[in-house]
Amino acid sequence: MTETSHNPDKDTRNLRRSFILAASFAVLLWLIEIVDTVFNLHLYQYGVYPLRMNGLQGIIWAPLIHGSISHVFANTAPLIILGTALLYGYPKSARIVLLATYMGSGVLVWLFARDSYHIGVSGLTFGMMFFVFTIGILRWDRRAIALSLMVFFLYGGMIWGIFPSAPDISFESHFFGAVIGILLAVLLKNHDTSPPEKHYTWEDETEDLESENRDSMNERYY
Repeated sequence: MTETSHNPDKDTRNLRRSFILAASFAVLLWLIEIVDTVFNLHLYQYGVYPLRMNGLQGIIWAPLIHGSISHVFANTAPLIILGTALLYGYPKSARIVLLATYMGSGVLVWLFARDSYHIGVSGLTFGMMFFVFTIGILRWDRRAIALSLMVFFLYGGMIWGIFPSAPDISFESHFFGAVIGILLAVLLKNHDTSPPEKHYTWEDETEDLESENRDSMNERYY
């Protein structure tokens, strides 16, 4: 049995590359947190602090900074899995989604969040999760559905993170990341072309056999 109109080797390479990119970013976050912890640098002060001019720098730096080893550990698996799903499933949209979520959630946190330092990559992960889930519902092709269901079953519980919970958790980052992810899913619904449907040679053989049967029936009743 063979298939046409589909290149599994290319698919595998794209998946591997997506995973490597997402994992590399996670490694960077670990390196930053380890350096921060070892040298006691107090990098949290470079996070977003709402409505303060020096807090604007956090729009760039906040997603790279975490409050503890446990904080970056909690974000690692979602970052890698959701990042891989986004880069693999929607390579063209991914550039827009990553930039808009990374920067946009920081801007909105600076404008509307509580007076505190807001740090961590969770705004980005929430944006990716809600984008992949929502666009899967809107596109409804096989890959989109599969990715949507995967992120829902793995991280559907993240939806509760957009509501206030513990005082030391920036639910605002989660909320704004989610909103941006949903909006981008609507706007970029058709930005990436749908993957080619798998087409097997046995389907052609079946069609030929059905055609022969129809011809035979036509000859019989001519």
